[in-house]
Amino acid sequence: MFRRSSSSGRKILLSCMITGLIVAILVSTLQFFVTWHKRDVKYDTLLADIQNYVSSYFADLKTTTDALQPLVANTCQQVGAKLTSSAAFSLNVRAFLLVKNGIAFCSSATGSMFTPILDLVPSLDISRNIDVELLPGTPMMPDKPAVMIWHRNPSFTDSGVFTSLNINLAPYLLYTARQDDFDGIAIVVGDNAISTFSSRIIDVSALPHSRWRQATLEGIPLQIRLYADEWTYTDVWYSIMLGCMAGIIAALLLWYYIYTIRLRPGKDILNAIKHNQFYVVYQPVVEVQTLEVKGAEVLLRWNHPTTGEIPPDAFIHYAESQKMIVPLTQHLFKLIAQDAPMLKKVLPAGAKLGINIAPTHLHGETFKDDIHHLQSSLPANHFQMVLEITERDMLNQNEATKIFEWLHSAGFEIAIDDFGTGHSALIYLERFTVDYLKIDRGFINAIGTETLTSPVLDAVLTLSKRLNMLTVAEGVETPEQARWLRDRGVHFFQGYWISRPLKLADFVRWMAQPNKPTW
Repeated sequence: MFRRSSSSGRKILLSCMITGLIVAILVSTLQFFVTWHKRDVKYDTLLADIQNYVSSYFADLKTTTDALQPLVANTCQQVGAKLTSSAAFSLNVRAFLLVKNGIAFCSSATGSMFTPILDLVPSLDISRNIDVELLPGTPMMPDKPAVMIWHRNPSFTDSGVFTSLNINLAPYLLYTARQDDFDGIAIVVGDNAISTFSSRIIDVSALPHSRWRQATLEGIPLQIRLYADEWTYTDVWYSIMLGCMAGIIAALLLWYYIYTIRLRPGKDILNAIKHNQFYVVYQPVVEVQTLEVKGAEVLLRWNHPTTGEIPPDAFIHYAESQKMIVPLTQHLFKLIAQDAPMLKKVLPAGAKLGINIAPTHLHGETFKDDIHHLQSSLPANHFQMVLEITERDMLNQNEATKIFEWLHSAGFEIAIDDFGTGHSALIYLERFTVDYLKIDRGFINAIGTETLTSPVLDAVLTLSKRLNMLTVAEGVETPEQARWLRDRGVHFFQGYWISRPLKLADFVRWMAQPNKPTW
């Protein structure tokens, strides 16, 4: 749309990409920590469930062994049947052994026996109320590890109930061992462990060194370890993918916002007005014979914060296409009113101020009110306002005639701007009463060349003389052009030979300098 638009587009694209990247990182990080927290809570909950199950199992086992403790005072023949039935109805129990004075004398599996308990389990501490050991096997099942639990009888010395248990303490353990996001479970007793990593008892040092969490049982020298990674590559991949999707969506939404909301038709013009990005410059207009300043054309400029100076032709055409030329011209009127007190100090009474008016504004509902407001905001009876009507759009003949008559009655003068470049130049002269013809710089540049536009310029000047119309030559850049135009009866000059368009402070200084162009 404007100069440097490609650079601005690249900046917007870069901003969208950076925004998308930041969103992707934030979403990925958030997703990762959410997943990590969920896994952490899941593992803690699972470990607590296992702990509760095992604690409950051992509590039930103790209740059973407490019921068997009085049997220690009897012979195996007397209590063998009860001992066997208790083992049959106890979950995961291989055998109950009754121990008296350190001697195992009765087994629920084999009946009467006479074996020192320490010969069966040398590391067992029968002085404890409860002790636990792990064995690689039992006489009946030598190749299958077992958990050995000792419950001391409080009434007899070195006496109590000794229980051997299968390692599959619950189907729950087998279930958890099959989960994809678990590494395994281990039951640790002293320096030994039974785990899902091996079918045999292993040393604790042989357990995996991966992340694990541990639970203990109150009153029982046994620990439960749950091995599970805090995160998996699947979690990372999912977080990255989710972050990428969020980043792409954020970048696209930002792009959509910039181009359909922030830069929607007219939004940038209104935003520029709001943030005072527009400013006014003044180009002196001089009388040809004396080169005295008779006024100035008021020109609007746009200094965009990112794009920089935007050419007037670009933003004027854009404002017209977006139907924003009316608010833009209204803003121009306000800027002129702000500068008017200073202009009054340097321009004589009757100085002409040329202001460009688009046909769409001329035919707009607010035009007369805008003109009245402009007139009332300027110093009374000091400036002669000249409304310069462009040829870019066709005027409505009936409406324009009435408006021109109204403007003349209100004290305004009318000029046809860029005469000869539009599609309706001669029609304007035939149908409307105007005061000035402003000759386009394209014709002025042709002076002294063998181009087809030179005869056209001669014809324009001849026509203006016959119609008794004043002429203003735009874009006069050299003394040769100025002399050529003077010799052919042009009335006013403006252009770089006189001065560039100047900001107000520069215009005031220029008016005060003595070395202006002379013949």
